[in-house]
Amino acid sequence: MEPKKSPKVNLEKKRGLFFQIGLVITLGVVLAAFNYRSYEEVSDLGTLAAADIEDEIIPITMQNTPPPPPPPPPPPPQEILEIVEDDKEIENEAEIQDSEADMDTEIFEQPEEVIEEAEIFMIVENMPLYPGCENKPKSERDACTQLELQRFIANNTVYPPMAKDAGITGRVFITFVIDQKGKVSDVAVLKGVAGGKALDKEAVRVVEALPTFTPGEQRGKKAKVRYNIPVNFTLR
Repeated sequence: MEPKKSPKVNLEKKRGLFFQIGLVITLGVVLAAFNYRSYEEVSDLGTLAAADIEDEIIPITMQNTPPPPPPPPPPPPQEILEIVEDDKEIENEAEIQDSEADMDTEIFEQPEEVIEEAEIFMIVENMPLYPGCENKPKSERDACTQLELQRFIANNTVYPPMAKDAGITGRVFITFVIDQKGKVSDVAVLKGVAGGKALDKEAVRVVEALPTFTPGEQRGKKAKVRYNIPVNFTLR
């Protein structure tokens, strides 16, 4: 007869349940192993006896103080001046020697005399006059001077050949001063022609050649007067 197996006792059907129970038990053991702590016994450290520590004795040192400074010497005795009469003879009269030769001679330099420069006016009560214009009526003298001044410049200006060949033209503004003696001074170029240095030099030369004027006057005194005039250079 063959033995018959009962399906109730078949363990193959409960394999999954047993596997889960085994996993739960294994996890429990692992967690218990992680949480387990062991403590070592600590031996007695003993007691610290106060007698074992020796008090450090700090020696007391004395600072040597320096001796006080000596007292200052007494002041010298003051000399007593004895007042005597003029007619009384003085004994042991001190001799005064001439020490002028031994002393350094200090030389004081006299300050230089400052000469104030005369003021230069643009307009004065009596303007400078071109030679010959002083014979004109007073109302015509200034116009005569302007006319003769322009005529002199026009008749005595020489056009520089190099500027003429290059076709350079323009107007040169010249400034100059007629001093207290009527002479022309301080001639300079106020504004020249671009690229026309030769024109500037010619304009300065002509103005410097002006004759001596009758000097201008301000409040009855001769005065310096400044003029600014143009010199035209044109080609025909």
